Amino acid sequence: MNEENNQSKARRNVFYIVLLAIAYIIVTVGLVIPSLLNTNGSSLKEGQVAAQDIQAPHTITYVSAILTERARQAAASNVSLIYSSPDTAIARRQLERLRSALAFINSIRADNYASLDQKIADLQSIQDLHLTSDQAKAILALNDLRWQAIQQEAIVVLEQAMRISIREDRVNEIQRNLPTMVSLALSEDQAALVVLLVEPFVAANSFYNEQLTEEARQKAVQSVTPVTRTYQAGETIVQRGQVLKAEDIEALQALGLVKPQASLQLWSQNILFGFLVVTFLFFYIRRKKALINDIRSLTIVSILFISFLFTARLLPNNSLFSYIFPYAAFGMLVAVLTSSNDVAMITSICLGLLIAFGQPNALELLTYTIMSNLFGILTLGRARRIMAFLLAGLAAGTSGAIVLIVLNQMSGAINASTLVSITGAVVVGGIASAGLAILLQFLVAQYLGLTTALHLMEISRPDHPVLRFLLTNAPGTYQHSLQVANLAEQAAERINADPLLTRVGALYHDIGKALNPAFFIENQAAGSINPHDNLDPVVSAKIIINHVTDGLALAQKHHLPKRILDFIGEHHGTMIARYQYANAVNAVNGDESKVDINLFRYPGPKPRSRETAILMLADGCEARVRAEQPKDENELRKVIESVFNNRIAAGQLDQTNLTLHDLNELMEAFISILRGIYHPRIEYPKIEPAITTVNTEFVQDETTKPLSKPSETAVHSSS
Repeated sequence: MNEENNQSKARRNVFYIVLLAIAYIIVTVGLVIPSLLNTNGSSLKEGQVAAQDIQAPHTITYVSAILTERARQAAASNVSLIYSSPDTAIARRQLERLRSALAFINSIRADNYASLDQKIADLQSIQDLHLTSDQAKAILALNDLRWQAIQQEAIVVLEQAMRISIREDRVNEIQRNLPTMVSLALSEDQAALVVLLVEPFVAANSFYNEQLTEEARQKAVQSVTPVTRTYQAGETIVQRGQVLKAEDIEALQALGLVKPQASLQLWSQNILFGFLVVTFLFFYIRRKKALINDIRSLTIVSILFISFLFTARLLPNNSLFSYIFPYAAFGMLVAVLTSSNDVAMITSICLGLLIAFGQPNALELLTYTIMSNLFGILTLGRARRIMAFLLAGLAAGTSGAIVLIVLNQMSGAINASTLVSITGAVVVGGIASAGLAILLQFLVAQYLGLTTALHLMEISRPDHPVLRFLLTNAPGTYQHSLQVANLAEQAAERINADPLLTRVGALYHDIGKALNPAFFIENQAAGSINPHDNLDPVVSAKIIINHVTDGLALAQKHHLPKRILDFIGEHHGTMIARYQYANAVNAVNGDESKVDINLFRYPGPKPRSRETAILMLADGCEARVRAEQPKDENELRKVIESVFNNRIAAGQLDQTNLTLHDLNELMEAFISILRGIYHPRIEYPKIEPAITTVNTEFVQDETTKPLSKPSETAVHSSS
């Protein structure tokens, strides 16, 4: 058994891996299919000459990435280079160098032992000054008073110059302006000597700051508002003979009039985005055990997802056809087929992301598809009536219309004709979604054996061939099934299980008894001979147990959903036919070792869902209470607790996810309901045979109040 389970699990894992790989491939192809098939326009390129006028098919406002980028580049280029503040350390260093040079000149001037030529040579040896012979002679010819004035002025001028922000490219400019900084009290020759002394020591003290400049540029770029372009319906975008520019191609792409090139970049973008969405769906569905374990439902949901994706991506997105498409039908179908609004909403959101990805009207399409699907799913509810689908379709269409109107108002592209056309298109799309959901869910349920609320309502009708067959052949079993169905349905509601599925499964759980009705006590007339009394216990048990296999065969013959077959096969689990087993043990003087208990065991399997477990408990409780007729609530509670404990001890509920709280709730529900059904009856007094006439004035209807004692005035003797 374990080996078979391991093989089955391995096959299931292989199936999941293959399905996931196929989904990756198909979704990626679905994303690039508009480009591959050129459904959205022609192959115009930048630099081509337009062969004809091209007009906007509808009003559109979009953000131009090209013009926005140009504006950002212009803003960045307009930012001036940023330099650091004047460095005072450099100024002090240059002043110190000047003082050192002046001190050296002073020492040369004061040297009484050196000749004139030697002094000139010494002055020319000062590296920073680069003095000529005449300039050296002029310095040496100055008297001490004037030289002292020149020295002081040189220091003042250099300090003044170095306080200014001097960039590397402005050093020469500052040097040329030095004469204007010299005191006018000096003669021109003396001023020239000051400039001569100061000029070599003027140096750059402010330098280019790349980091601050880049930050300023980024700030300027971020301050640029995205450039939007608006085209009204019928407005000419490109005139005939015009050379197409990049911004023209962008406008045509935004309107869906030019297909993007199927480049490596396009493929990589679609592959990555498709991988992201499909992987998210995979990890989400893995958490939904009911869906991941149902390969058939998972396959159908996958097929629906891919079909809607491909069809929607093939639609021309530059017309109202893209809004007439019944997107909301997908969410309704998934909600109905999986009985899970959560799964339907998450898959609808992922489908909307994939449909809108890369489309010119991505924002509108994404918001419209998601909101219409969500409103359709939430309005659909339990989907037990066709009217529920119609209301869901109207809700989807209305929400979609509001979304599109709001988005068009935000872009300033709304007018009376646009309002009417959008509203009409989305309402038609909503109604089409309802019609498509009704049709597809019926076909899927009918031919693939999946369970939907509408299908359950259909097969629960009393005129269904199987139920009519059961009523005709085994009326007692039919009444028992109705009783159990009412009991199980109310209990299922109490623990938030599926009440409709539970009820319909209970109606069909004993249909196999209709093939041999006389062998089941509820179909036997009072006082009649029980055919089991004259049968071998093994044969008797086989007849009883066969009502399960007979029921499965009958259900398959009439194409009942697989979930209904689960109720038929699991309502006895792997329990023992106790009555026949006890007779077999008694026949061998109580030696259980001589009796093969497996001959008396139901084939199973054990209940694997909350709903089938509820049916097992309801069936057992109803049968026991009907047979034992407990006199009060305490006895009723003991009988029901006995049934629960028996099923739990036998391990029949091990494969369900019923909690102790659920079991307590079910027990209380059964006690409450069965107490109302099998309440103690009042014994009515018998009328003496001697009574011949009754005064009808005093006779009361037994359904309203019983007679406690015949009255003398009401009863007259025949004598």
